[in-house]
Amino acid sequence: MADAEIDVLIVGGGPVGLTARALLERWGVRTLLVERHHELSPFPRSRLVNVRSMEIFRQLGIAETVRARAFGPEFGRVRFRDTLGGSDFGTEAMVGVRAPIPESPETGAITSQDRLEPILLSASSSPLRFEVELVDLIEESEYVTAVLTDRDGGTQSWVRARYVIAADGANSTVRQRLCLGTSGPGALGEVTTVVFDADLGRWCADQPAGVYFTTYGSFTPLYPEGGWAWFGATPKHPDIDWSALVTHALGPGIDTPVEILRIQHWVMNAFVADHVRHGRVFLAGDAAHAVPVLGGLGMNAGLADVHNLCWKLAGVLRGWAASELLETYESERLPVAHRTLRQAVANAERVRLAQATRRAQRESGDIGTVVELPWSERFFDQIELVLGVTYGPDGIRMPHLPLDDGRSTLDAVGEWFTVFSPEPEAWEKLIDTGFPLRVERLPAAHAAGCGIGPHGALLVRPDGHIGARWPERPDDRVSV
Repeated sequence: MADAEIDVLIVGGGPVGLTARALLERWGVRTLLVERHHELSPFPRSRLVNVRSMEIFRQLGIAETVRARAFGPEFGRVRFRDTLGGSDFGTEAMVGVRAPIPESPETGAITSQDRLEPILLSASSSPLRFEVELVDLIEESEYVTAVLTDRDGGTQSWVRARYVIAADGANSTVRQRLCLGTSGPGALGEVTTVVFDADLGRWCADQPAGVYFTTYGSFTPLYPEGGWAWFGATPKHPDIDWSALVTHALGPGIDTPVEILRIQHWVMNAFVADHVRHGRVFLAGDAAHAVPVLGGLGMNAGLADVHNLCWKLAGVLRGWAASELLETYESERLPVAHRTLRQAVANAERVRLAQATRRAQRESGDIGTVVELPWSERFFDQIELVLGVTYGPDGIRMPHLPLDDGRSTLDAVGEWFTVFSPEPEAWEKLIDTGFPLRVERLPAAHAAGCGIGPHGALLVRPDGHIGARWPERPDDRVSV
């Protein structure tokens, strides 16, 4: 007998699992999230919340809180230097972070994962258990039984769930238990993150950036009030004076004591799971696709995963969608995962090449030669990848357009399907559906740009992607 029965078990308490918990609660879905560690991550990890993720957080009502605790938009820039205290040999603004863009009502944010996770935690009151590890899964026709172990006392419990979301990271226990393979380059190298404190606030305020790539590793400011991290390839020799290493990377332009606070060793992985669904179990985030950190694509792709998945789970659990709808999770998200991996691997190689080229120049004494960065625009202007994801022939993200009351079209999307039409009254009588639906007036000036006539309509899914398009008003009722 199971100790508890729930709708969805979420494995992993990082940003992806916490976002799934918040999304499903808005649908009234009963969830339990289990996290093997005793608390949220104390390490900064992911640094960029891109514009699409901020749209998701806007839907959850937490975008303003995330922005208030993040860096200002002036930090939406990267700088390339020999040392942190040196001058730029390359710099580029982060499109969609540095300044608003016409494609969205939101802008991205530079913030540390350990600053983001508490906000996501407070976005839901659904049950969450720390220091609980999933050790086994038993798949049945109607349920999945999860065997959980309390890591503090070793007590085992059994939870029966209709579905499982595995957001338990690149070394996913769930993926391994299901014997799901992966493809891609695999481990790209061992990396170390050093969290440290140093009096760099005044200097940083004069030359702000979200990340400083140097020839001796990369630096990131952690919080608006202070704190820094250095990350780079883990040195081969075991006895490292990390304070001396960071001080050397700061360079002669900065003379300040360095206090090492925490050190984390990790592997930069690059792979995509062969499948992101196995029966009633779904992989999301790094469990489904681990990508290099350069370009800030990994966590954001995971948030898009659960934004795609959660409304589908809710529909099946609430009875207004057939179980076949869940098959679209893999067909829609797996191609995106492969595209994201290719971009992230290319980003990592471009940064490595720029740093290696500059290092070679320094060693040869030819530092007057400019290091060309022809890839900068493609690396930092990733709006097409972030906002241009398409599911099927018509499933583009609904464009950000102003409605008559000043809202964005994206603000009209939520825990329901939305019909946009210049003639909302007529379409309220035409639509025949069993799922939650709202009808919104689309200003006539936007109709042609949306591919419809003055009497047509768009049907937009809860995740903001267009599900159906009627160029003109039909004579009979429409069943969807």
